[in-house]
Amino acid sequence: MSDELNKQTLWTGDYYNQGTGPNDIFDTLKEECGVFGVYGHSEAASLSYYGLHALQHRGEESAGLCVSDRNQFHYHRGMGLVKEVFDKDTLGSLTGDISIGHVRYSTSGDSRLTNAQPLVFRYRAGELALATNGNIVNAPQIRRELEEAGSIFQTTSDTEVVAHLIARSNKPLVEAAKDAFRQIVGGFAFMIMTNEQLIVASDPNGLRPITMGRLGEAYIFASETCALETIGAELVRDVQPGELLILDQHGLIEDRYIEPQRKALCSMEYIYFARPDSDMNGANLHAARKRMGSVMAQESFIDADLVTGVPDSSISAAIGFAEQTGIPYELGMIKNKYTGRTFIQPSQELREQGVKMKLSAVRRVVEGKRVVMIDDSIVRGTTSRRIVNMLRDAGATEVHVRITSPPFKNPCFYGIDTPDRRELIASTMSIEEMRKELNADSLTFLSFEGLIKAVGGDNSTDYKGGMCMACFDNDYPTQTDFGGEEQFGCGC
Repeated sequence: MSDELNKQTLWTGDYYNQGTGPNDIFDTLKEECGVFGVYGHSEAASLSYYGLHALQHRGEESAGLCVSDRNQFHYHRGMGLVKEVFDKDTLGSLTGDISIGHVRYSTSGDSRLTNAQPLVFRYRAGELALATNGNIVNAPQIRRELEEAGSIFQTTSDTEVVAHLIARSNKPLVEAAKDAFRQIVGGFAFMIMTNEQLIVASDPNGLRPITMGRLGEAYIFASETCALETIGAELVRDVQPGELLILDQHGLIEDRYIEPQRKALCSMEYIYFARPDSDMNGANLHAARKRMGSVMAQESFIDADLVTGVPDSSISAAIGFAEQTGIPYELGMIKNKYTGRTFIQPSQELREQGVKMKLSAVRRVVEGKRVVMIDDSIVRGTTSRRIVNMLRDAGATEVHVRITSPPFKNPCFYGIDTPDRRELIASTMSIEEMRKELNADSLTFLSFEGLIKAVGGDNSTDYKGGMCMACFDNDYPTQTDFGGEEQFGCGC
C-alpha cells in the first residue's frame, strides 16, 4: 500500500473502536463505560466476568477486575474485549468476595493500558481501587490545582482526580469520598473499594445509571439490569441521585453525600445505549423503544411498502412503527456481527464503502419497494447518507428516514463521546437541508413531547420526564463552563 493511502485511514488507532474522530466510518455515538460490583460472594470474580460480558456493549477498548480477599487486592486489566482479557487461569487467580469491574470506551482519556480500570492505588490507609462510568466536567481544573499542590498523576483518566482528592484528605475514607464527590461536577456512577469496604455513589442528577441487586446474601451493582439478569441476581432498586452506599462488615449503610438535584438520566440510554432487555427507572427499554416508534408513526406517518430498522438499536422502534401503521416490518438490513474489532486500515477509496463492512441491504426485500428506514439518531450524517444510498443501490424506489429522537445539536459533557458542535449536522443544517444531504425522500425526527411520552415520563412530575436532553435542547442540568477547561465526552 502506498504512503499516501496509508495516511488515509478510517481510524487513527490500532483498531476502529479505539476512539472517534471525523473519519470514523461508523458515525454513531460511542458507548460510555460499564461498571459492575460484588460484595459478599465467594465467586466475586466469576460473577463479575459474566456481568462485564453483559455490559460489553458499553465499552470494547479495555476491561479490568479488582478483587479483595479482605487482606489484599488481586487484579487484572487488559486492552480488548472481556473474553480476550480474561481466561480461566486469570480468573482463578482473582480470589476474594469483594470486587469491582469495568469495561471502557475512552473519549477524553487516552487509549492505553494505564487508563484501563479499575485504577488501583496504595495510600496511607492501605489499598484503594476505583472504577467509574461517566465524566467529570471540571476534572481539568481540579487536576491542575492538584498538580500545583504537588500531586503526580499516573494516568490521563479523570477517575484519578477522585483518588487524589481522597488520598489528600485526613478524614476517614467515607467522609473523604463524600468531600471528593462534592467537589466534582458531571455525570458519574462511582465504585470505590478497599480491602474490606465497597462504596457506590451516583451523581446528584442521576445522569449515569447504576442499579443494586441481590444474589443470595451478596449485593450486586451494575450499570444495567441486564447484567444482574445474566448472573441470576434480583433487582432491588436504582441507586438514587446523590446517594452513597457503604458495604462493610456491618452490612449495607444507605447514606448520601449531597441532596438530589434535578433528576436527569441520560435520554440516550433510553434511545440507544442500553441493551433492550435492561430496565431503567422502571421502564423496559425494548418496550420504550417500541413506543418511540409508535409515537413516531403517529407524528409523521408516511405511506410505504415496508419498515426496516438500522440494526441493532433501532429494531425495537421499527417494530413499534410497523405495528402502529400496519406497514409490514422486514429485515431490510443485516448487520455483520464480526466487525467489532479489526486491525485492517482500508484506503480512502474504500471509506465510502466502509459501511458495508457493518451493514448489508437485503436486495430481495427492498428492491422495488418504498422503504421507511428507522434509526435512533443522526450525528454527523455520514453513515445515514451511506445507508440511504445503500438501500437505493439495492433497488428501493423511495427511502423515508424516521429518527426516534429529536435532532442532536449539542455536545455531551457527561460521558457520551460526541463531536464538536460544528460537526453535528443538526446544528448547522435545517431538517430540509439534512434531508437533501442524506439523499432521503423525507426526514422527520421524534418530538420532545413524543420522547417523554414514550419513556413513560408524561405522567411524571419530574422535569422533562426525569431525563437530560441537553444534546437536543442545550439545557444542561449542571454547570458546564469552567474557564474553558470543561471536559467533553467520557473521561473515565
